[in-house]
Amino acid sequence: MFVFTSKMKLLAGSLTLVGLVFLLIGFNTDYSSHADSGDHGAVAQGHAEEAHAVEAHADEAHAVEAHAAEAHATETHAAEAHATEAHAAEAHAAEAHADEAHATEVHAAEAHASDHGHDLSANRPWAAFLVNSIFFLGIGIGTLFFLAIQYAAQVGWSVGLLRVFEAVSMFVGIPILGILFLIATGGMHMHHLWHWMAEGIMDPASPNYDSLIAGKEAYLNVPFFALRTLAYLVIWAGAAYLLRRNSLREDALPQGQNMFFTQRKLAATFIVLYAVTSSTSAWDWVMSVDPHWFSTLFGWYTFAGMFVTAMTVLNLLVMYLRLNNHLPWINENHQHDLSKFMFAFSVFWTYLWFSQYMLIWYSNIPEEVTYYLPRFKGEYKPLFVAMVAMNFLLPILVLMSRDAKRIFGFIGLASVFVLAGHWIDHYIMIMPGAVGYSFGFGFAELGGILFYSGLFLWVTLSQLAKVPLRLKNHPMLTESERFQQ
Repeated sequence: MFVFTSKMKLLAGSLTLVGLVFLLIGFNTDYSSHADSGDHGAVAQGHAEEAHAVEAHADEAHAVEAHAAEAHATETHAAEAHATEAHAAEAHAAEAHADEAHATEVHAAEAHASDHGHDLSANRPWAAFLVNSIFFLGIGIGTLFFLAIQYAAQVGWSVGLLRVFEAVSMFVGIPILGILFLIATGGMHMHHLWHWMAEGIMDPASPNYDSLIAGKEAYLNVPFFALRTLAYLVIWAGAAYLLRRNSLREDALPQGQNMFFTQRKLAATFIVLYAVTSSTSAWDWVMSVDPHWFSTLFGWYTFAGMFVTAMTVLNLLVMYLRLNNHLPWINENHQHDLSKFMFAFSVFWTYLWFSQYMLIWYSNIPEEVTYYLPRFKGEYKPLFVAMVAMNFLLPILVLMSRDAKRIFGFIGLASVFVLAGHWIDHYIMIMPGAVGYSFGFGFAELGGILFYSGLFLWVTLSQLAKVPLRLKNHPMLTESERFQQ
């Protein structure tokens, strides 16, 4: 029987309280001064001004091009025509530069929001809280999806770990409550984290009117946005509760009886609902931070990051329980399979990342490349490159061999890379659209990590301590205990 010791309670409580204090400090910090000292806001504004200058140059280039046409008509002045052709070539180059400038301007206007009078540096603590809410939500919802898969696919090897999956799944509702807090405060215009919530942005009579965002009003409006988030909370937290409740009821049944098929139906129903809500939630909470941009691959990409994060945390938690002799029926073969999921979905995440990036880069459409301009060519580039290395190259190198997937040291090292890398991934998905170049790492960011870490430990370990970690009546329990490969 697992015991939630006083030391672990003290650790979880301390992390939560320290994180809360850091969050309060972060929310009461004036980030406009930080942005000015780092000259981040000036960079974003500079891009917009440069774009306007290049557009002016493009207008002049069009005039030169007209002059080139006139020169072609005047065949007698060969020397003048030759000079004008050179001007025409310059004009075409200027037009290409103008196209690139147009893409830069679109993003600069969206990232800096100077035309709507919003200081995006003030969004930083709210954006940091959203980053941590999404990151820690991935641990809960990724584990819940994995738990449902075990029942729907009639998996045998993992039965000895189902109690661990159930405990982690029970955390899923807490980060959604944090997101609901952000939605409520955004609806009251306490921040402009989601730019489409700005006052008058969908009103044609308002100076803040944005026709592109207004075209999405049927989907992007605060009441429907909040309603969808409540639906995610009910569906996801409800599924976690029902799967755990039925599992405990199964233990109370006479020997030889079980609720496996009831669990299987419930899990299959959840998977169907999650197939839809995993994408729509990613569109709502993350993609709508950049409301002018969209990607049909974004839901899958976000899901892959959340799932590999969950697999990594499960690996660490199972290692902790095994080291303290709480799972004597679990061996290195079970750990190996968890590590294989961690390895495989690191590759899958990379495939989706490359697919999204490569297609947008190759097509080079201004409305699409705006998303990657600040991330790959702007000040976020070091984070962008480091994120790809930490989420793909380093885990692959560490976990490539069969033996490495069974050794705690290698698993732990790869876990550090994956967790840090996917936190950065969520950071650069949200921060450019939410704060422009006024980003950083301080009390707000660290406070969110500590706050949610403490809550996660408290919820998960308290759930583990409430019930025996070994199921009693599951029909595949013997298969799991004898699992070899």
